[in-house]
Amino acid sequence: MYDVIVAGARVAGSPAAMLLAGAGYRVLMVERGTFPKDTLSTLYIHQPGIALLDQWGVLADVVATGCPPLDKVSYTHGGMRVEGTSWPVGGRRTSYAPRRFLLDSILARAAVDAGVEFRENCSVTDLVFDGDRVVGVRLNAGGGAEVVERARLVVGADGMRSTVAAKVGAPYEIEARTLSCCYYSYWSGLPAEFRLYQTPGNWVGTVPTNDGAALVAAYFPQERFADIKGDGLKALLACVARTAPEVRAEMDDGSQVERLFGTGSQLNFFRRAAGPGWALIGDAGHHKDSITARGITDAFLQAQLLADRIGDGLRDPDRLRRSLEEFAARRTEMLLPDYKSTLRTAELNPPAHHLELLRAVATSRELADRYFSTLSGACPVDEFITPEILDLMDEMSEMSEVS
Repeated sequence: MYDVIVAGARVAGSPAAMLLAGAGYRVLMVERGTFPKDTLSTLYIHQPGIALLDQWGVLADVVATGCPPLDKVSYTHGGMRVEGTSWPVGGRRTSYAPRRFLLDSILARAAVDAGVEFRENCSVTDLVFDGDRVVGVRLNAGGGAEVVERARLVVGADGMRSTVAAKVGAPYEIEARTLSCCYYSYWSGLPAEFRLYQTPGNWVGTVPTNDGAALVAAYFPQERFADIKGDGLKALLACVARTAPEVRAEMDDGSQVERLFGTGSQLNFFRRAAGPGWALIGDAGHHKDSITARGITDAFLQAQLLADRIGDGLRDPDRLRRSLEEFAARRTEMLLPDYKSTLRTAELNPPAHHLELLRAVATSRELADRYFSTLSGACPVDEFITPEILDLMDEMSEMSEVS
């Protein structure tokens, strides 16, 4: 009998397992694959996520992988470039973007060091119920042998197409249509700078990572996916040439160092986050377009939130029920503003006043930092607009009309 079984050992599952084991619980974590293993990802960890890595004692291991520190971000749109840095969170202002086969291995190792029992190449095939309550899992560890393990709580951290979510019938509470598709690969020879570029219908980002490589990603409206998926590399290169010519020139001077990656399945949803004996974290419970690179940071936040809400009450059924209800409510409250903001960005069609906003925030480093702090989550989205920014936008609009 375990206290917790966690399905999935990546950026949501491993931290949750580590934190719960650190609280004194007996935790089993299972992963369908084996590490080290890569996965689709934009890699970037925003400042709130970096602060949690530091709090968990694993930031030094991430830094030791050699991924460059990223202490500045730039965004170019309509000929206007804004540069700045997010506000610090937990004293951490620098961000990092490690490769996932490195990051996920670090987090899984930290979970094991905290006392988690970890089984790789082991997948959840079904859940065990007592009435409507989840009390365990059925596992396939390869070779056709099935094992049943029981626990007070089963945590699904098993991705966007979560088996745990399917087996408990977790409904979508919030859902939106798919807005963008994405292709990316890695190039050498690019500056170690986190850069974002936008033109109507196109978005490009460069994310420096390990071994001197940079991820170069291009985003397109979802309705274009059927046309471009036959030659995603051609579409990526053309998008970069249109949207970020300086980056395209750098790519020509460098070289592509890995194959092309891409997806046309960037779902946008919140599933019910918890129920009797179960909880969902990471992409299993909430997924949104990757254009704002919030996935890893949001997974960390959910893992910490679940552990905090459970506290020392997991073995008391009534306390656990209340804790899971509190987790579910707070999860949605915490992530919904950035979900809405991300969907607006993923439409790839900024409103007319967006350029005036950029001109306004570009007038001072303080305002530029405030702007990028909303992207990182350090500044709540609904607290970004100030009277000063509104006045500046009015001035910019009047200047445009005069010119």
